[in-house]
Amino acid sequence: MIIHHIRNATFIIETKEFKLLIDPMLGKKGSIPTFTFFRYKAKRNPTVDLPDNIKQALKGITHCLITHCRKGHLDHLDKDGIQFLRNTGIPVICHITDKKHLENKGINVLKCLGFWKTFKLPEGKMEISTIPALHGRGWITAFMANGLGYFIKFENEPSIYISGDTVLTEDVRKAMKSFRPDITVVASGMARLDLGKHILMQLDEIVQFVKMSPEKVICNHMEALNHCPLTRSELKEQLINSGVNEKIWIPKDGETLEFY
Repeated sequence: MIIHHIRNATFIIETKEFKLLIDPMLGKKGSIPTFTFFRYKAKRNPTVDLPDNIKQALKGITHCLITHCRKGHLDHLDKDGIQFLRNTGIPVICHITDKKHLENKGINVLKCLGFWKTFKLPEGKMEISTIPALHGRGWITAFMANGLGYFIKFENEPSIYISGDTVLTEDVRKAMKSFRPDITVVASGMARLDLGKHILMQLDEIVQFVKMSPEKVICNHMEALNHCPLTRSELKEQLINSGVNEKIWIPKDGETLEFY
């Protein structure tokens, strides 16, 4: 299995049979409005360009998985991501609450799923299970598009659990214990809006997530959005201090890594 990290939460899972695009934010630097105005410095998003190898990485995509995209979550599906999916007709798997939104954009929705559901492709070589993702704590969660995490099981490949945008919950813990993924992916930017509590895991929760993960951990959702203050170097230092740094991969934009 090859993981191609693109930017923020956008990445690609490539196996012998499949090439899955996750949460495509494909617009140019500054193509999305700022997410905060006073908690963190107002700045248009994404704050960084796409990597130079993006065109090659997007060749041969077989499916797309979207964790959440309603209510202005352009960092998981932006205008350019919509255009790419519409132009290519790539089949999309999403949460049931995103189905109408995506179909109205002309996107080919293959399957929409609720929480704790499992979907097998007809070929039987990929199985996808869904885990609730709680996008924040307190009252702000009522205004967020609480979407999905995905556990993906392949034939003769490592399994992978994508947390999606979530804080650390009992559902996340249950997923770790039930599925025992070979690879986990955690959204690590500590995002926060101008009002309300954190909408992603805080540092102590990220450390707990890494400790719970059976094998390797990929930390993404950093250094691309103005409301995500945690940097790669800060996270790495914290994980080293917690004694779990050997399990993690904190990829640079455009970086790839092979897992066995």
